[in-house]
Amino acid sequence: MKVLVIGGDGYCGWATALYLSNRGYDVGILDSLVRRHWDLELGVETLTPISSIHQRIKRWLELTGKEIELFIGDINNYDFLQKSLQAFEPEAVVHFGEQRSAPFSMIDREHAVLTQVNNVVGNLNLLYALRDDFPNCHLVKLGTMGEYGTPNIDIEEGYITIEHNGRTDTLPYPKQPGSFYHLSKVHDSHNIQFACKVWGLRATDLNQGVVYGVLTEETGMDELLINRLDYDGIYGTALNRFCIQAAIGHPLTVYGRGGQTRAFLDIRDTVRCVELAIETPANQGEFRVFNQFTELFSINDLALKVKQAAITLGLDVDIQMLENPRIEAESHYFNPKNTNLLKLGLQPHFLSDSLLDSLLNFAIKYHHRVDRSQILPKVNWKRV
Repeated sequence: MKVLVIGGDGYCGWATALYLSNRGYDVGILDSLVRRHWDLELGVETLTPISSIHQRIKRWLELTGKEIELFIGDINNYDFLQKSLQAFEPEAVVHFGEQRSAPFSMIDREHAVLTQVNNVVGNLNLLYALRDDFPNCHLVKLGTMGEYGTPNIDIEEGYITIEHNGRTDTLPYPKQPGSFYHLSKVHDSHNIQFACKVWGLRATDLNQGVVYGVLTEETGMDELLINRLDYDGIYGTALNRFCIQAAIGHPLTVYGRGGQTRAFLDIRDTVRCVELAIETPANQGEFRVFNQFTELFSINDLALKVKQAAITLGLDVDIQMLENPRIEAESHYFNPKNTNLLKLGLQPHFLSDSLLDSLLNFAIKYHHRVDRSQILPKVNWKRV
């Protein structure tokens, strides 16, 4: 099968492209490389050394004999997008090509507008391109568990059955996004659902939890194939930040009371979930939603797990509470469902098995690359 990975130079996209290529899929990568530009603009850098996309693809070919076709350009440019799709002729499109940082979207008005225009317009362009030239192509779109927020009821997979005034209907699950980034993903979901209904497209929305880990079988083959490990205040996750802080002797910085609970999964499960979605595509006209995660942790849980793992490596680790720069519930109910991908055959990896090999050991190996000035939060949700 021919699969085009939009955003294939990014964290999830790169691992997915290599995984699918290694599994025998004919893979293309389409990417504007703008994430590299944003890193330069913000003065941040991933902990691990990332080679150019051309070097990465060349090394992959040398190691495996498998070619990955590359299209460099912006999907907000409809002419470029349409010509690229026509040249590659995909049977499935995996769409990772969006600005994915909540803090980035909350820096100021310009970054909020950039995020929403980049994400919503690019996604809408893709829907039109598929409608016009590849109506049978299966769209696998990366969503986020952050679309749901933290409601005081169980989170279903995309839809909820409601009885109201004696009548019953199954409706899209209510969304309570927590940033302009998460809002853009909600807009994407609505646009995709509408396109499936009116044009008969087929799409799977993967509402993904927080992804962790550097290693997949493929990215571990060679340092030129290594994946990102972001720890800064814009793109870094709390778990990544804790691991880097442990490696350099910096206190683990917990925002607020640390009761914020989120869904998590290993990068190896991310790529497998994408494959499962591709292997069993949505029906024509169907917009289906899978909640893509394997475990739930509070921020306090993560800090304690990193501290315990670091102690086994002889590291001295303290935990420090900081004022929360975000507007979010710090104590809440959180019970999302994730049965669909498990039914399709996902066999999860767990954080307890990945924390040392795929996070802490990398943090220690590359600790000399840490920029301490980028560790603490720089963006405040509050109007100040």
